[in-house]
Amino acid sequence: MTINTTHLGGTASDIVVGRISHGLMHSDDEVSFASIKAGVDRLPPGAKMILNSALAAQNLEMLGRFFARYPEYAEKTTIMEPDCSMEGMRRSIDTIEHALGPHKKMDAFQPARIDPKVSIEKMMANLVVLLKEGHFSHIGLSECGADTLRRAHAIHPITVAEIEVSLTSYETETKRVIETARELGISVLAYSPVAHGLLSGTIKSIADVPENDFRRRLDRFQAGNIEHNLDIVSILPKIAAENGVTQAQIAIAWVASLGPHVIPLPGSSVVERTLENCAAGDIELSAEEIKVLNAIAEGGEVKGARYFGGNEEAYFWG
Repeated sequence: MTINTTHLGGTASDIVVGRISHGLMHSDDEVSFASIKAGVDRLPPGAKMILNSALAAQNLEMLGRFFARYPEYAEKTTIMEPDCSMEGMRRSIDTIEHALGPHKKMDAFQPARIDPKVSIEKMMANLVVLLKEGHFSHIGLSECGADTLRRAHAIHPITVAEIEVSLTSYETETKRVIETARELGISVLAYSPVAHGLLSGTIKSIADVPENDFRRRLDRFQAGNIEHNLDIVSILPKIAAENGVTQAQIAIAWVASLGPHVIPLPGSSVVERTLENCAAGDIELSAEEIKVLNAIAEGGEVKGARYFGGNEEAYFWG
């Protein structure tokens, strides 16, 4: 079977990566190590798997231990690591380099948000200095708007723009970023393609979410909202059954269908889920299925804010 791959954008356009990337969700070292290896090992020779550590220090430390044990996997992976603030960039880089150790260099660095206190031009100037110092090879942005992406790319080529994309997170600005990235030759790293599990088929109500799970606080999972949002995507089980795959795979495949430059970023900590996620990149949805799913995504009927409904919404689309 041919495994689908794609190229990264910007200064990394020569790098071939798996059609689906891997969001690290560390639990036990041995379980996490096996999950990473399973995803990498299914790729054709020369292709790499994108690993995104999503800010968690324990993920970075786990990766350091992984590459110490399996140094041959350093060249088979591409690490995208975000930072929360401009002021902490050097401190964050020191932390990252210490955690990864001598076996693996960070490939792309991306601030976790666009700092409203600093112009994108100043932020990019700082990133270019750090890049020229050799700390990383490529620059990415996260939660950026289309206009900001264009301004940043004019200063130095952007490799990836990381934004949330799913059947229940497909806003007007989402579409603008995807189109702008296509025009400029930038990859879109589409995180949460299964909407924090809402589209997985395993959640029927809030009762299916563990008591201490952060999703209990998410606006779209609240009583009244979650029932409505699940009803919007009630066609997913039928489409999944017709394709002989899971609902989560259909949700991921739809995100991948938005263009070869759009790379879904589902999270996983176990081998079975990683392989399931990666296999979604090989699903070919029919034109009719895409039409049906597009109608859901563009309907704008989802209830609730993307996260907690508070001031954090101001940090989206910087």
